Amino acid sequence: MKHTSDSRAYDLAGLYTLSLRLVIGWTYFSAFWRRLVLENKLNPEENGYIGEKFNHFLPNALGIKPLIEYLVTHPDALHISMFTFTIIEAIVGLFIILGLFTRLMSIGVFGLAMGILLGSGWIGTTCLDEWQIGVLGIAGGFVLFLTGSSSFSLDHYFLKKNKNFTHTKWFLWLGSGILPLSKPKTFVLAGSVFIFGLTLYTNQYFHGGVWGTLHNKSVKPKIEIANASLINTDLKFEVYRTEGVDVYGSFLIGIHILDKNGNIVKELNHKQLSEFSKENIRNHYVAKVKPGKQSLVIPLGAKADLTVNMDDISAKKEEIHTLKLIDISGIEWTARINNFNH
Repeated sequence: MKHTSDSRAYDLAGLYTLSLRLVIGWTYFSAFWRRLVLENKLNPEENGYIGEKFNHFLPNALGIKPLIEYLVTHPDALHISMFTFTIIEAIVGLFIILGLFTRLMSIGVFGLAMGILLGSGWIGTTCLDEWQIGVLGIAGGFVLFLTGSSSFSLDHYFLKKNKNFTHTKWFLWLGSGILPLSKPKTFVLAGSVFIFGLTLYTNQYFHGGVWGTLHNKSVKPKIEIANASLINTDLKFEVYRTEGVDVYGSFLIGIHILDKNGNIVKELNHKQLSEFSKENIRNHYVAKVKPGKQSLVIPLGAKADLTVNMDDISAKKEEIHTLKLIDISGIEWTARINNFNH
């Protein structure tokens, strides 16, 4: 009698989560659909390459930054990973929609959502977009693992047809049916507390959303300058775009080299930066700093070494003191120049 009661309860639970299953399934399958059917976003030579999007995650990723940096500095490995990742999303999404091996696929949903959360949970200009997708995907994957699928699923079809493999314990853990938990309340409570704790922690870590001052690193661009050095007749420095909108570059319209009194020793305007020699740009990652139509474009996550020739200045080399970068938005960034000429 109890077994029949449990079976009825799981049938209803799986039925009630049908809309959740279909929406989550499409969320992941649509990634494959967008990248390979509607457009080709897996071609490194095409605009919109998904590897560049992955590069955008790098500056403020949580815990997986070394993995992301390895991939964006190894284009072949990145391409293989993006292709593999897309196929996994397609399989997980399609199987979730069909309700086939629902619990196994829900573990895939949990893992994919965790990757989104840790990698890009800090991105989102208005509604903390990627963070919400990540935490809701994790919670949704956990719920689907608990309920499995019921009516309108292939798991349910196989159960009704009384297929031999549906009587095995592995099918109950990886497919649907009565989940063989000895202490379901403890399991559900522990999983829920973990997911809620992860939600609060990442909300605070990425956005200050629990206490203190709210912050959003996607609102305006930020460029970090490093290793600004005058060597012989060349000024060399590293730029790294760490914040701002992921779909919109930082447009550098001015580079000023200043003396100790703040006077301009050399200036590159927006037209000169739009014609900046690619030979003087050494990019580190797949997201590339490059001259644009009206400026020097620095995408989110891009890091590059720039070289500016100083042979044409009239000031003495020892007077050169500060580097200033000017964004089209009016934001300025400065750094002290190390002079190795004396």
